Amino acid sequence: MKLVCYGVRAVEKPVFEELNKKFNYDLVLTDKMLNDETVHLAKGCEAVMLRANCPADRKNLEIYKNYGVKYVLTRTVGYNHIDLEAAKELGLKVAYIPFYSPNAIAELALTLSLSLARHTTYMTNRSKDNNFLIDSFMFSKEIRKSTVGIIGLGRIGFTAAQLFKGVGANVIGYDVVAKDYLGDVCKQVDLDTLLKESDIISVHMPYIKGVNEEFINKGLVDKMKDNVILVNTSRGEIQNINDILDAVENGKIQGFATDVLQGEAKYFNKDLSKSTPDELQKRFNKLYPRVLVTPHIGSYTDEAVANMVEYSYENLKEFIEKGTSKNQLV
Repeated sequence: MKLVCYGVRAVEKPVFEELNKKFNYDLVLTDKMLNDETVHLAKGCEAVMLRANCPADRKNLEIYKNYGVKYVLTRTVGYNHIDLEAAKELGLKVAYIPFYSPNAIAELALTLSLSLARHTTYMTNRSKDNNFLIDSFMFSKEIRKSTVGIIGLGRIGFTAAQLFKGVGANVIGYDVVAKDYLGDVCKQVDLDTLLKESDIISVHMPYIKGVNEEFINKGLVDKMKDNVILVNTSRGEIQNINDILDAVENGKIQGFATDVLQGEAKYFNKDLSKSTPDELQKRFNKLYPRVLVTPHIGSYTDEAVANMVEYSYENLKEFIEKGTSKNQLV
């Protein structure tokens, strides 16, 4: 079985190769993401493995079909980058991964939250410039005297709650579904209570097309506590980035960090340092370091990558041996 895997970074390559000893696929590993040119790497392959920001739209899926591809795997929990309707019409079988190490995303959320709360980026940048003066912006509130609100109490959200609880925070959480496993880690509350009481808000909700686009918008931000810290490590589609940046500019939000953007393929996995920044990039630069952006690297850890690759290999094995997979979408 010849399998082309997109977006395989150099540090990930040994993981793909080591895990493949169990499966023996004929691997084609490329660091390139799926686009109009790299789609042709699938020629002669029966399966492809994608990651986020690999647009498996109708055009690319039709090319895959013509090349003899039968299976489209995504090593992600989210699958809104795949046109499932087109895949079904073309007779392509699609599978996703149900989960991977929740600690990967949760640890990034904690790191970004503490970086903003303690102003570490601001301070280390000044030290880099040999400015060691202490100013009022460096004054911080201890995390153990803060209330952290978790929006989305699934695997990742609950793991984040445990981490914040571990550093002494009072943790509350909101989810559309009542959770019975929170124990003394986190108290589940309604959304308005969370927004009103939280000093730090960490977002861990999935993106559901047609349901929660731009969930975090001006109306929601206005309900938040003044000087709140907001962190989103889930999906870019659930936030209105300009509404959030407006709130940073007017002081409603003390600090904002995001690992995701709507339409992020325009920016992430690209070196744009020599190009003219667009309006969004200008706003980020103007508000730095009160605004921190990471390039969708929440799952970029040893454990998470191994989980994602192994699940995808297993999905393909099930397709080959059984004709179906327990993680099948189409």
